[in-house]
Amino acid sequence: MNRNAAPGLKIGSLRGVPVFIGGSWVLIAIVIVATFGPQVQRALPELGGLAYIVALAYVVGLLISVLVHEAAHTLAGQWRGFEVHQIVADLWGGHTSFTREDSSPASSAIVAVVGPLSNALLAVAGWGALQFGLPDVAHLLVVAFTWANALVAAFNLLPGFPLDGGHLVEAAVWGATGNRNKGTVAAGWCGRLVTLAVVGVLVVWPLVNGRPLSMIGTVWVALIASFMWFGASSAVQRGKVNNQLGSVALGDILRPLAVAAADITVAGLPPADTLLVGGDQQAAGFVPAGSAMAVPIERRALTPAHALMIVPTGPWLVQVENENTAGHDLGALVEHASRHGEVAERTVVLTADGRPLGWIARDDLINAVSRALT
Repeated sequence: MNRNAAPGLKIGSLRGVPVFIGGSWVLIAIVIVATFGPQVQRALPELGGLAYIVALAYVVGLLISVLVHEAAHTLAGQWRGFEVHQIVADLWGGHTSFTREDSSPASSAIVAVVGPLSNALLAVAGWGALQFGLPDVAHLLVVAFTWANALVAAFNLLPGFPLDGGHLVEAAVWGATGNRNKGTVAAGWCGRLVTLAVVGVLVVWPLVNGRPLSMIGTVWVALIASFMWFGASSAVQRGKVNNQLGSVALGDILRPLAVAAADITVAGLPPADTLLVGGDQQAAGFVPAGSAMAVPIERRALTPAHALMIVPTGPWLVQVENENTAGHDLGALVEHASRHGEVAERTVVLTADGRPLGWIARDDLINAVSRALT
């Protein structure tokens, strides 16, 4: 699987963040047009086949709502110091991918809540537009747009993963306990309870009262419930695993690392493993201890250190949220490797402000994770 492959059609960017429409969004758009078109025909029979054009316009409105929701997450995330990878509109609405997140419960809560709030604002704007005399087609579209955004806002605020409300639960527990993993597990369990409640309200209760859902409605609820249950269960598992990873201190596997300017000569290299840093203060490469022995003594003062520099394959630089929180740090290393699909032969660990803490060998990291999970 190519992790660098585009997730769909790129339609633009927002403050440097690429925005994509996934192939699954096209599928859901077709389903919505097919189901909403007949409803438009019943409401406005004079439209005939044009009802499906109106349904397509509704799909475009939904896409705009999704992108506004994700844009709110992106802008708030950048404001709070998150690094945003991409925005994707897909089968489940959309998602914003982050490559690095801020380390505070407040930031997590802010980034989570702005998405539903943006939909709530769109619903208010739609309600305001309805106060004016709109033509029949426009009135129908604005009513549908308003209700859709109101429901999306309310649904996303339900307290459990994978919804935005789950991030609020996580942030609350995290803030109260100081342990994000406990918040993740709590929000995952809340997500499972919310899923059961959704099924109970939308399927079981109408069935008991003799008003069962239609086949299409039942399929929709089943798909949504499956998505929610899987996301909630994944959160529970992720929180438990990260707690286990906390049993291994980062210092147990971290090796010392000196730092030197990339333009020094071999003669100026420290005797330890050394990270070469360029004039822009960015890590340039890694010089293993003892590499200077490969250069004759008389040539060391004339040979640039970068001639011995190696750049490890794979994602070899990782920043940790808090250098004093060993469990979180090891979890960050594992998440970093998982996100990139590989573990670098040498991983240089940096603090949040870019200061090198040391380096970790691939085998040491793998062995540490194995010890933590057994």
